[in-house]
Amino acid sequence: MSTTLLRDLTDEQFLERYDCDRFTASVLANRLRYSAQHVTTGLLHRAFSPIIALCYDFAACVCAPPEQDYAMSAVTNGLSIFLGTMSAGVRVAVEEFGPENLVPGDLLICNDVYRMGNHYNDVCFIRPVFHDGKIAGFIALRAHQLDVGGIAPGGFSAAKHNIYEDGISISPRLLYHAGEPVRETFSLIFDNVRMAELMLPDFHTMQSCCALGEELIQEIIERYGIEAYLGSLRYACDASAESMRQAFASMPDGDYSASGSLDADGVDDSEEYTVALTLRKRGERLEADFSGSSRQARTCINAGALDAKTAVGVGLKMLLSPESEFTSGTFRDIDLVIPPGSMVSALPPDGAVFCYYEVSALINTVLCEALGSVLGEAALGGDFGAAYVHNAYGVGPDGAPWMCSAMAGGEHGPRGGSSAGDGDGFSCSYIFNLMSPSSESLEADFPLRIMRREFLPDTAGPGAHRGGAAVAKDVLYTRPGEHQTIPLRFRHASGVGVRGGGDGALGGVWVFGRDGAPTSGPETLLPTDDSGYAAAVAVAGTLDPVTRAPRVDGEFFYYGRDPGWATEAGATWRYVTNGGGGWGDPLERDPQRVLRDVRDEYVTLAAAKRDFGVVITGDPHADPEGLVLDEAATEKARAARR
Repeated sequence: MSTTLLRDLTDEQFLERYDCDRFTASVLANRLRYSAQHVTTGLLHRAFSPIIALCYDFAACVCAPPEQDYAMSAVTNGLSIFLGTMSAGVRVAVEEFGPENLVPGDLLICNDVYRMGNHYNDVCFIRPVFHDGKIAGFIALRAHQLDVGGIAPGGFSAAKHNIYEDGISISPRLLYHAGEPVRETFSLIFDNVRMAELMLPDFHTMQSCCALGEELIQEIIERYGIEAYLGSLRYACDASAESMRQAFASMPDGDYSASGSLDADGVDDSEEYTVALTLRKRGERLEADFSGSSRQARTCINAGALDAKTAVGVGLKMLLSPESEFTSGTFRDIDLVIPPGSMVSALPPDGAVFCYYEVSALINTVLCEALGSVLGEAALGGDFGAAYVHNAYGVGPDGAPWMCSAMAGGEHGPRGGSSAGDGDGFSCSYIFNLMSPSSESLEADFPLRIMRREFLPDTAGPGAHRGGAAVAKDVLYTRPGEHQTIPLRFRHASGVGVRGGGDGALGGVWVFGRDGAPTSGPETLLPTDDSGYAAAVAVAGTLDPVTRAPRVDGEFFYYGRDPGWATEAGATWRYVTNGGGGWGDPLERDPQRVLRDVRDEYVTLAAAKRDFGVVITGDPHADPEGLVLDEAATEKARAARR
């Protein structure tokens, strides 16, 4: 590989390498992303499944032909943890089926986690793009399906012990052949899944979306020529690779290590599962070594090796080189060491994979911590760190089943502090890039009401730029239901502080009125202070054994002691996320910003003095505008702590 930068190539050198001029290559790379984005926009607007239509739980990409090793050259906005697995998944599926067996109008389908990464619900649809009778590339669309069979409706359970309990495994096969549906494939799938009435029209929509993507790519080829198109596929990957290579070169050589853990699997709470990661940076390359990570878990909280690869690539991209595009080239100068049979590389049949996304989020936390002392201004505090997915289902009075999957738990929360500012927010964890569904949509589609969603005081990691405050969310169910929850990050802080910042607080999960409670009236409004937790069932968290409120040195409450939480109408589930990690020394935070935090009730008077060395007097609740910053006392308090 030449060390000459792309911008330093002469026009003749660029033309020789990419079969087009640099302006055309840039235009086509953008058009490839535009084509992929249109595929997912069509799905977003026409999907029936709520998790697709409301949460953006999908992604699409353009992959190069076999002669270019199926390189992923363009990706969409959307679920980023799908993207690192797509190129390898397309290669495996097409090579196993046989590229010579594909014809125009075909649509391959596959969901096997050991071939393609992610979990069985994340089904991949692959459409070849033909030009002059030869494959010129692929449109690949991956989308989460409401159900794929198995022992748990929707799949969101940590109690599954092996692949047979996880759901149907679809090996690479045709869903459409020459534009016509393949009946036996549809029968295989829809004979084995729940909620088929929502999933079936989505399958047809995904076929039409992929067909649109193929049409858009063929327009590119017809207008600019096949050679320029193929050259732009190579250019897009080379540009990403160069961006990452320069980012690695700017880091000092060295070994950087960190570790973190998931709380417990679905068997018992006797064992935490650790991700250990060492980054060895030398010159323009980086090795990510997972040696020392825990063995694969006894139930499905594992990830596959492709998921670990994706988490490393997406995390490093976010931290080191966010300004350029994400493609297969992002991984070109990253070497991976992933011992088989570990929690980041589980093997079938007993190494069931479902909660790979939790492992991905954990890997991201470990990356933030490992590089916290290396990146300087670019360091990033850890976020709330997990998905805290809640799955609820039941049957309505008319006998119709309902299922609210992964949308009404603790899926969204704060981020960590950074050089740009504080980390307050209500978004998914760094690694996911999903949307938060609106309260109105959830309340219209399911028997629930969103009763509360607010920040909590003294939960943010202190810092010159503090982490985001934890989010409390109350969801009241108006009908009886079955619930599954998989909160896996409440033993240790996920919002790790960097550059001298403090860690964010720990949260928890509770259910109020499990055996029945009012569904209307003032009694549905639950207390917002710590006094109310004793009346609730503590589902998960590190909590005071008496008050059941979060306490950092408290007792760990194990989420899996009840594999399915049954509740009557009126039950309210409360999720409190972890807080985000702080960035920089909290004693360097502008006292006026601390005063504003106290006024806005992000920080109490006591915590202002304890965590930031800022002395404030007054009543923030009754008279927030009357608060007074005591500058002399603040200077004295800070001087005593330095």
